Amino acid sequence: MRMARRAVALALLVALLAATASADSWLYEKFTTDGNVRADYNAQGQQVTSLILNQQSGGAFSSRQKYHYGEFSIQMKLIPGNSAGTVTSFYLSSGDDPGHDEIDMEFMGNSTGQPVVLNTNVWANGDGKKEHQFYLWFDPAADFHTYTIIWNDKNVIFKVDDLFIRSFKRYPDLAYPGGKPMSVHATLWDGSYWATQQGKVQVDWSAAPFVVSYRGYSADACVPNGDGAPLSCPTGTDRWMNRRLDAAEWGTVAWAKKNYMHYNYCDDGWRFPQGFPAECSRN
Repeated sequence: MRMARRAVALALLVALLAATASADSWLYEKFTTDGNVRADYNAQGQQVTSLILNQQSGGAFSSRQKYHYGEFSIQMKLIPGNSAGTVTSFYLSSGDDPGHDEIDMEFMGNSTGQPVVLNTNVWANGDGKKEHQFYLWFDPAADFHTYTIIWNDKNVIFKVDDLFIRSFKRYPDLAYPGGKPMSVHATLWDGSYWATQQGKVQVDWSAAPFVVSYRGYSADACVPNGDGAPLSCPTGTDRWMNRRLDAAEWGTVAWAKKNYMHYNYCDDGWRFPQGFPAECSRN
């Protein structure tokens, strides 16, 4: 009788874990993969996806669905120790053509003990050069942190955990990523030529393999229905479709800019000798 009870309890536990895992199996249901990608489950039944970088290859996953506006977030745990030369990303992109749109969150590795730089960028019609870079104010390899992109027809908003760090506004006369559906991507790759101290510090392959973990992916977003057709959007889209920062949220943007900004394209006169981009004088 006791053995029978144990068998029933074990069967129930296995069924519960399987159901939980199935509910959180976001990787292969929603993405295609490339290179070194591994999917496991933690003790809570969450799927944890790892991208792995060695000298032969990196790793990536890309959404099967394209979206047109939405809120996209994921939890990430970055490379511990010396991650110099590596680039980890979570971003949206319409494709690889010269006139593509893109919204980037890129994490540029650094030497042991040095802060990791988060590079945010916005591309519209193939024009980027809109970088705001921040030193992270915590160790992104010690635990998972949540990174969020909110994209609507008014602005692009970047968020780290509960703190807003940037808002890129739309202006009627300036290029903005609003006309092309975009896929969601995550990558880990060798960016030795530019990632750390403008390429001065390369990847130390003796520390390979390098591993970045992702979990808790969420896309609350509209999907296109073909040329000219209205977007198909989930209920309650107002929570992000009309999202703009309020005064308190602009306060966290100012805090991040004052204390942790590493680079602002609107301050780079060497890069723009003919004058700064128009939005720099309007923000």
